[in-house]
Amino acid sequence: MSAQLLLVDDEPGLREAVKDYLQESGFSVQVASNAREGWDLMQQNTPDLVISDIMMPQVDGYQFLKQLREDPRFQALPVVFLTAKGMTGDRIQGYQAGVDAYLPKPFDPDELIAIVENLLNRRMAKPQSTGEENETPDIAELANQIAQIKALLTQRNAISQSPAPFKIDLTPREQSVLNLVAEGLMNKEIARRLETSVRNVEKYVSRLFSKTGTNSRTELVRFALEHGLAK
Repeated sequence: MSAQLLLVDDEPGLREAVKDYLQESGFSVQVASNAREGWDLMQQNTPDLVISDIMMPQVDGYQFLKQLREDPRFQALPVVFLTAKGMTGDRIQGYQAGVDAYLPKPFDPDELIAIVENLLNRRMAKPQSTGEENETPDIAELANQIAQIKALLTQRNAISQSPAPFKIDLTPREQSVLNLVAEGLMNKEIARRLETSVRNVEKYVSRLFSKTGTNSRTELVRFALEHGLAK
Protein backbone atom coordinates (compact mmCIF):
# COMPACT_ATOMS: atom_id res chain seq x y z
CA MET A 1 0.00 0.00 0.00
CA SER A 2 1.42 3.40 -0.99
CA ALA A 3 2.09 6.07 1.61
CA GLN A 4 -0.71 8.58 2.20
CA LEU A 5 0.35 12.22 1.87
CA LEU A 6 -1.52 15.44 2.61
CA LEU A 7 -0.55 18.50 0.55
CA VAL A 8 -1.73 21.89 1.84
CA ASP A 9 -1.14 24.90 -0.43
CA ASP A 10 -3.31 27.84 -1.45
CA GLU A 11 -1.74 28.16 -4.93
CA PRO A 12 -3.88 26.00 -7.28
CA GLY A 13 -1.24 25.69 -10.01
CA LEU A 14 1.56 24.62 -7.69
CA ARG A 15 -0.75 22.40 -5.66
CA GLU A 16 -1.84 20.42 -8.71
CA ALA A 17 1.67 20.22 -10.16
CA VAL A 18 3.15 18.88 -6.91
CA LYS A 19 0.22 16.49 -6.48
CA ASP A 20 0.73 15.06 -9.98
CA TYR A 21 4.47 14.62 -9.43
CA LEU A 22 3.95 12.89 -6.09
CA GLN A 23 1.33 10.56 -7.56
CA GLU A 24 3.63 9.72 -10.48
CA SER A 25 6.22 8.77 -7.86
CA GLY A 26 3.84 6.24 -6.34
CA PHE A 27 2.29 8.19 -3.47
CA SER A 28 -1.40 8.58 -2.67
CA VAL A 29 -2.12 12.31 -2.25
CA GLN A 30 -4.94 14.31 -0.72
CA VAL A 31 -4.93 18.08 -1.27
CA ALA A 32 -6.26 21.02 0.70
CA SER A 33 -6.32 24.70 -0.28
CA ASN A 34 -5.84 25.94 3.29
CA ALA A 35 -4.92 24.76 6.78
CA ARG A 36 -8.49 24.44 8.02
CA GLU A 37 -9.44 22.23 5.11
CA GLY A 38 -6.27 20.21 5.72
CA TRP A 39 -7.15 19.79 9.40
CA ASP A 40 -10.64 18.55 8.49
CA LEU A 41 -9.18 15.97 6.10
CA MET A 42 -6.84 14.73 8.83
CA GLN A 43 -9.79 14.00 11.10
CA GLN A 44 -11.14 11.62 8.47
CA ASN A 45 -7.88 9.96 7.44
CA THR A 46 -4.51 10.41 9.17
CA PRO A 47 -1.78 10.77 6.53
CA ASP A 48 1.73 9.34 6.78
CA LEU A 49 3.27 12.75 6.06
CA VAL A 50 2.14 16.37 5.58
CA ILE A 51 3.53 18.84 3.04
CA SER A 52 2.42 22.38 3.76
CA ASP A 53 2.99 25.90 2.49
CA ILE A 54 3.75 28.55 5.11
CA MET A 55 2.24 31.70 3.60
CA MET A 56 -1.49 30.96 3.63
CA PRO A 57 -4.49 33.15 4.52
CA GLN A 58 -6.28 32.88 7.88
CA VAL A 59 -4.13 30.08 9.33
CA ASP A 60 -0.48 30.05 8.22
CA GLY A 61 1.87 27.08 8.17
CA TYR A 62 3.37 27.82 11.59
CA GLN A 63 -0.07 27.93 13.22
CA PHE A 64 -1.08 24.74 11.40
CA LEU A 65 2.09 22.99 12.59
CA LYS A 66 1.50 24.17 16.17
CA GLN A 67 -2.02 22.73 16.01
CA LEU A 68 -0.61 19.39 14.80
CA ARG A 69 2.11 19.18 17.45
CA GLU A 70 -0.35 19.92 20.26
CA ASP A 71 -2.50 16.93 19.25
CA PRO A 72 -1.12 13.58 20.58
CA ARG A 73 -2.23 11.86 17.36
CA PHE A 74 0.06 14.02 15.21
CA GLN A 75 3.05 14.81 17.45
CA ALA A 76 5.33 12.39 15.58
CA LEU A 77 3.85 12.99 12.12
CA PRO A 78 6.54 14.12 9.60
CA VAL A 79 5.90 17.62 8.24
CA VAL A 80 7.64 19.32 5.30
CA PHE A 81 7.34 23.07 4.72
CA LEU A 82 7.22 24.42 1.15
CA THR A 83 7.69 28.16 1.15
CA ALA A 84 8.93 31.15 -0.77
CA LYS A 85 10.58 32.36 2.43
CA GLY A 86 14.24 31.38 2.45
CA MET A 87 15.87 33.50 5.15
CA THR A 88 17.77 31.69 7.89
CA GLY A 89 15.57 33.18 10.61
CA ASP A 90 12.45 31.81 8.93
CA ARG A 91 13.97 28.35 8.65
CA ILE A 92 14.96 28.43 12.32
CA GLN A 93 11.41 29.39 13.26
CA GLY A 94 10.15 26.39 11.30
CA TYR A 95 12.54 23.95 12.96
CA GLN A 96 11.76 25.35 16.41
CA ALA A 97 8.07 24.84 15.69
CA GLY A 98 8.77 21.16 14.99
CA VAL A 99 9.00 20.94 11.19
CA ASP A 100 11.05 18.01 9.88
CA ALA A 101 12.24 19.51 6.59
CA TYR A 102 12.18 22.91 4.92
CA LEU A 103 12.21 23.35 1.12
CA PRO A 104 12.24 26.94 -0.24
CA LYS A 105 10.49 27.66 -3.55
CA PRO A 106 11.38 27.25 -6.34
CA PHE A 107 12.48 23.69 -5.64
CA ASP A 108 13.48 20.60 -7.59
CA PRO A 109 10.61 18.06 -7.42
CA ASP A 110 13.16 15.25 -7.19
CA GLU A 111 14.54 16.83 -4.02
CA LEU A 112 11.04 16.89 -2.52
CA ILE A 113 10.60 13.20 -3.35
CA ALA A 114 13.95 12.39 -1.74
CA ILE A 115 12.99 14.29 1.42
CA VAL A 116 9.58 12.59 1.62
CA GLU A 117 11.06 9.11 1.12
CA ASN A 118 13.77 9.77 3.72
CA LEU A 119 11.28 10.97 6.35
CA LEU A 120 8.95 8.05 5.73
CA ASN A 121 11.80 5.55 5.97
CA ARG A 122 13.00 7.13 9.23
CA ARG A 123 9.48 7.05 10.66
CA MET A 124 9.14 3.35 9.84
CA ALA A 125 12.50 2.61 11.49
CA LYS A 126 11.89 4.59 14.69
CA PRO A 127 9.77 2.05 16.64
CA GLN A 128 12.58 -0.51 16.39
CA SER A 129 15.42 1.88 17.11
CA THR A 130 14.34 4.61 19.49
CA GLY A 131 11.42 3.31 21.50
CA GLU A 132 7.86 4.24 22.14
CA GLU A 133 8.31 7.95 22.79
CA ASN A 134 8.87 8.60 19.07
CA GLU A 135 5.67 6.88 18.03
CA THR A 136 2.24 8.42 18.13
CA PRO A 137 1.32 7.79 21.80
CA ASP A 138 -1.26 5.18 22.69
CA ILE A 139 -3.26 7.21 25.21
CA ALA A 140 -4.53 4.19 27.16
CA GLU A 141 -1.04 2.73 27.45
CA LEU A 142 0.43 6.10 28.45
CA ALA A 143 -2.24 6.55 31.10
CA ASN A 144 -1.47 3.07 32.41
CA GLN A 145 2.24 3.93 32.63
CA ILE A 146 1.48 7.17 34.48
CA ALA A 147 -0.66 5.22 36.97
CA GLN A 148 2.18 2.73 37.49
CA ILE A 149 4.65 5.58 38.00
CA LYS A 150 2.46 7.13 40.69
CA ALA A 151 2.18 3.73 42.37
CA LEU A 152 5.96 3.46 42.33
CA LEU A 153 6.26 6.87 43.96
CA THR A 154 4.02 5.83 46.83
CA GLN A 155 6.17 2.75 47.33
CA ARG A 156 9.58 4.33 46.81
CA ASN A 157 10.71 3.53 50.38
CA ALA A 158 10.06 -0.14 49.68
CA ILE A 159 12.27 0.03 46.62
CA SER A 160 15.36 1.34 48.34
CA GLN A 161 16.24 3.46 51.33
CA SER A 162 19.92 3.56 50.32
CA PRO A 163 20.34 3.44 46.54
CA ALA A 164 23.37 1.55 45.29
CA PRO A 165 26.09 3.87 43.98
CA PHE A 166 25.54 4.37 40.27
CA LYS A 167 27.19 6.67 37.77
CA ILE A 168 25.38 7.86 34.66
CA ASP A 169 26.11 11.05 32.76
CA LEU A 170 23.00 13.18 32.38
CA THR A 171 22.89 16.72 31.07
CA PRO A 172 21.11 19.28 33.28
CA ARG A 173 18.11 19.26 30.93
CA GLU A 174 17.97 15.45 30.87
CA GLN A 175 18.02 15.47 34.67
CA SER A 176 15.18 17.99 34.76
CA VAL A 177 13.10 15.90 32.37
CA LEU A 178 13.83 12.73 34.38
CA ASN A 179 12.74 14.41 37.61
CA LEU A 180 9.44 15.48 36.04
CA VAL A 181 8.80 12.06 34.47
CA ALA A 182 9.37 10.63 37.96
CA GLU A 183 6.69 13.01 39.25
CA GLY A 184 4.25 11.35 36.84
CA LEU A 185 3.97 14.26 34.39
CA MET A 186 3.13 13.69 30.73
CA ASN A 187 5.18 15.21 27.90
CA LYS A 188 2.88 18.18 27.35
CA GLU A 189 3.01 19.04 31.05
CA ILE A 190 6.80 18.67 31.10
CA ALA A 191 7.11 20.91 28.05
CA ARG A 192 4.99 23.56 29.72
CA ARG A 193 7.01 23.33 32.95
CA LEU A 194 10.37 23.61 31.15
CA GLU A 195 9.08 26.14 28.59
CA THR A 196 10.09 24.02 25.61
CA SER A 197 8.33 22.03 22.87
CA VAL A 198 6.74 18.61 23.25
CA ARG A 199 9.04 17.42 20.45
CA ASN A 200 12.10 18.39 22.50
CA VAL A 201 10.74 16.59 25.55
CA GLU A 202 10.24 13.46 23.43
CA LYS A 203 13.89 13.65 22.35
CA TYR A 204 15.10 13.96 25.95
CA VAL A 205 12.96 11.03 27.12
CA SER A 206 14.23 8.96 24.21
CA ARG A 207 17.82 9.75 25.25
CA LEU A 208 17.00 8.73 28.82
CA PHE A 209 15.67 5.40 27.54
CA SER A 210 18.93 4.88 25.66
CA LYS A 211 21.19 5.85 28.56
CA THR A 212 19.33 3.71 31.11
CA GLY A 213 18.54 0.76 28.86
CA THR A 214 14.82 1.07 29.56
CA ASN A 215 11.89 0.92 27.13
CA SER A 216 9.00 2.63 28.88
CA ARG A 217 8.30 5.43 31.31
CA THR A 218 7.49 2.95 34.07
CA GLU A 219 10.82 1.14 33.62
CA LEU A 220 12.62 4.48 33.49
CA VAL A 221 11.12 5.68 36.78
CA ARG A 222 11.79 2.36 38.51
CA PHE A 223 15.39 2.48 37.30
CA ALA A 224 15.76 6.09 38.47
CA LEU A 225 14.34 5.32 41.94
CA GLU A 226 16.41 2.18 42.37
CA HIS A 227 19.63 4.01 41.49
CA GLY A 228 18.89 7.31 43.18
CA LEU A 229 18.81 9.26 39.90
CA ALA A 230 15.49 11.08 40.37
CA LYS A 231 15.64 14.10 42.66
